[in-house]
Amino acid sequence: MATPDLKSSELKLDPDKLYLEEVFTDRRIGTLRRLTPVTKDGKPDASRGIVYVGETQIMTPAGSIPIGFEIGAGSLQEAAEEFGPAAKEAIDRTVLELQELRRQASSSIVVPQGPLGGGGKIQLP
Repeated sequence: MATPDLKSSELKLDPDKLYLEEVFTDRRIGTLRRLTPVTKDGKPDASRGIVYVGETQIMTPAGSIPIGFEIGAGSLQEAAEEFGPAAKEAIDRTVLELQELRRQASSSIVVPQGPLGGGGKIQLP
């Protein structure tokens, strides 16, 4: 999903890029969202393809982290079958990103303040 221009004083949906959203779940591992493109008046838009999005979560010591990922599929059945491999790939990518953030945080330089700044106190950047 694109990030809106937060400098703009007006947040606005693009009426030419609307989707009807349907949610499917097995009530166990996650959800599938089927995004069907629609026109401004809500009728199906055959000029754009249906998009499937999977959602699950992982538990960490800090709590649960939601994981969202697009699934390249041509049908709901295919999306359900591809859910596991797509979820694993998204989870692996998220774990790597978390490890990188942890590495960056642990390598931050701790700089003691000089005599004019209170002397001897440790300050995190």
